[in-house]
Amino acid sequence: MNRSARSEEHANNFSSFSNRAQCVYQSSRLYSPSARISQSLYHDFFPEYSHRIGGIFLSRVGAPACVVGIEEILALGARKIVQFGSCGILNQPAVQNKIIIPTAAVRDEGTSYHYIKSIDEITAQRSCIDLAAQCLRKHHVPYILGKVWTTDGIYRETLNLIRERKEQGCLAVDMECSASLAVARFRNIPLVQFLFGADNLDCDTWEQRDLTDYGLQLSNYYLFLALELALELARQKI
Repeated sequence: MNRSARSEEHANNFSSFSNRAQCVYQSSRLYSPSARISQSLYHDFFPEYSHRIGGIFLSRVGAPACVVGIEEILALGARKIVQFGSCGILNQPAVQNKIIIPTAAVRDEGTSYHYIKSIDEITAQRSCIDLAAQCLRKHHVPYILGKVWTTDGIYRETLNLIRERKEQGCLAVDMECSASLAVARFRNIPLVQFLFGADNLDCDTWEQRDLTDYGLQLSNYYLFLALELALELARQKI
């Protein structure tokens, strides 16, 4: 299957944080309905949004690099994480025009096995799933809850494997979800995730769609959702 690798490029401005981005918010400031984004975001990655200060960074592609980033920001003091990015679609009718909130992930990568016992799947924290769903409903954003397939081998997403994962109930395929859930469980921190569809694997011939623009067409929309989720997460005692 001739499928392009997802980008690892750094973002050049605020709206570029869309392909494999994560927003980390600390709840040290009082909430206010007003919102302002710091103009110095590109330089220090600590925006102010609704009178809260947090950090934003662009995660690297793939489970090992992504988990390195999570471990390092936790060492720097992060305590709550919102993670979002693109995925390949495995069930087009179910996810069409919807944000995906992962409830579980098939662990077809190696990193997660360094953090939790060897089981085939890992589930997301129920409170984080509920928070994400509640926030998306608040903003009238269509979404779907479901399982995803996390893999290390993007060029080995064969037709047989795709068929098998669909039979397991997977809505999409990504490269970080299961490992991120594993490190979050190991470090005992809340991690809220959402995914948006890029390329489509639920067809006879792979459809590239907007994979190569890294989600830039809707990047402000995705980042807004991440910031709103971060605010909700900051207010919750999870």
